[in-house]
Order: sequence, then C-alpha cells, then structure tokens
Amino acid sequence: MSIRFILIFSALLVAVTSCEQPKNKQGIVTKTNDALPEVHAVNYPLTYFAERIGGHMINVVFDAPKDVDPAFWQPTDDQIATLQKADLILMNGANYSKWADKVTLPVAKVVDTSSAFQEKFIVVQNTVTHSHGNKGEHSHDGVSFTTWIDFQQGILQADAICEAFKQLKRDGEAIELFALNFDSLKKDLLALDSRMEAVGKKLAGQPIVVSHPVYQYWARRYGINVQAVLWEPEVVPTDEQMADLKKILETHSAKLMVWEGEPAKESVEKLKAIGVDSVVFDPCANTPVSGDFLSVMRDNVSGMEKIAGSVR
Repeated sequence: MSIRFILIFSALLVAVTSCEQPKNKQGIVTKTNDALPEVHAVNYPLTYFAERIGGHMINVVFDAPKDVDPAFWQPTDDQIATLQKADLILMNGANYSKWADKVTLPVAKVVDTSSAFQEKFIVVQNTVTHSHGNKGEHSHDGVSFTTWIDFQQGILQADAICEAFKQLKRDGEAIELFALNFDSLKKDLLALDSRMEAVGKKLAGQPIVVSHPVYQYWARRYGINVQAVLWEPEVVPTDEQMADLKKILETHSAKLMVWEGEPAKESVEKLKAIGVDSVVFDPCANTPVSGDFLSVMRDNVSGMEKIAGSVR
C-alpha cells in the first residue's frame, strides 16, 4: 500500500469523523451529553433542583408537557420505557405521580425525594372532583402533594437529590461539585423561607382564601389561615361560585385570595367589589413561561410581602 494512498485514506477518515460530530454555529466540534448520567424528574421543582445540583455533570430530563399539571400527567408507553432505562428517576413522593402505581419502575433507580418527612404528610379528604379545561377530571383527595412550597421541605427534597447524585457519580470532583451546588441552592431556599416566615407573622392568622387546595404545607409552615375553593385563574367565577364564596366569608372573613396563576381581570374586579384583594403565589409545578423556579418563588414572596401589611 503506497504512502499516498494511506495519506488520502486518513484524510477521508478525519473528514467523515468530523462530519459526524455535533458542531456549534462557529463550526467548532462540541462535546455531547452521551456520557452523562440521565436523570428524569416528575415535576419542574425537582427538575430545577437537579439542574442546580448536578450542573454540567448530570443530564436532567423533564417529560411532562408545559400545558399539563405534572401531578395528573400520564406518560405514554414509550416515555415509561425511557424512564425505566434512566440512571435515576426523581419522584416527588406524597402520592404525587398517580401513574407510578400502575407501572413497574426499577426500585434501585427511584429516588423518593420526600421520604425524609413522610410522617408529616397532610391528608386531604372530601374535595370535589373537577377539571382544568380539557385536561380531564381529577380530585385532590388523599395526600397533599405540593410539598416544596414549604421551603424547608424543599430543602430536604433537594438534599435527597444531592445524596443520590453522590452515589451515582462517586468521583471526588463530582461529589465536591454536588455539595457546593446544593449549598448554594439551600441558601436561596432558606432566604425564601425566612421571608415567608416574616409574612406569616405579619398576617398573624388572618383568614385567607386560596384558589385551589394545594397550599396545605405552605399554610402549615408559615402559619397562614387558609380555606380553599376550586377556581381556575383563567376562568371568571360564576354567580353561583361567588355566592359560595360569600357563604365561606360569613365564617372565614378573608380579605385576600391567593391564586395559582394570574387571574382574569374580571375575576379581580368581582372580588374587589366584595372587599377581597388578589395576589398570585404560583406553586410552579411545571416549567414557567419566563424565568425559573427561583425567580417565580421570589416573585411569589414579594407579592405576599407587599400585600401582607395591607390586610386588616
């Protein structure tokens, strides 16, 4: 074989190999995520925690569509098959993912992030079956599952993720990165927790109505006196719903309603007419339209801080 042939073959091989590598806009070959552990999370808060803690060493996947409540989402057969092949599956616990009871997941790969406080779960009973638009009917009976809006519980969930990552990638560099990133996340969550504690003290047990029965842990942690209705932010309450609310206000004299999302202007006006102000505290179970989990929670707390002093 001639030297000329070897040189031509080598050049062709390099060219083909280069074509197969992913490149950025400048044409520079970039590193792929193929070697990274793949971790699936069942809601956005866990996704955010995992991304913050794992940094560049973990590939985090969140499968639920943006227009669906992840707590009532049902993965397809293909998505379940992908989950079963993941390196880790981050579960919220507290009976969050109803679909998980109907499928087999590899036990060694499942991380129940709320197991550290399962003895403190809140059981909800006698809620009404309802639907969110065309997304199917469901009930909030059973264990309350919006665990992370008690920021102390959120820290414990993040800690469970950090420990799972340390077991997944046991080299010293990775363990140090996970620990540092968790400490940074914990600092942010502690700051939110401290601010919400101050809000709870200002409210001093004053009655508040919440638009959905998902605020139980938040109310317990921060001493907030809530009663829930079943209203959707984008739907203007009917006369019947307003009558039901007025009945509630006879014994639960709230002057504030906390919404999961930005309420319709007409809803705000209807409430204002009966002496009830509106504020948003978005649990952020799914990926926000803008910002991230931390920015949404900071906005939530800022909104509560602004209105807490005005509620009498």
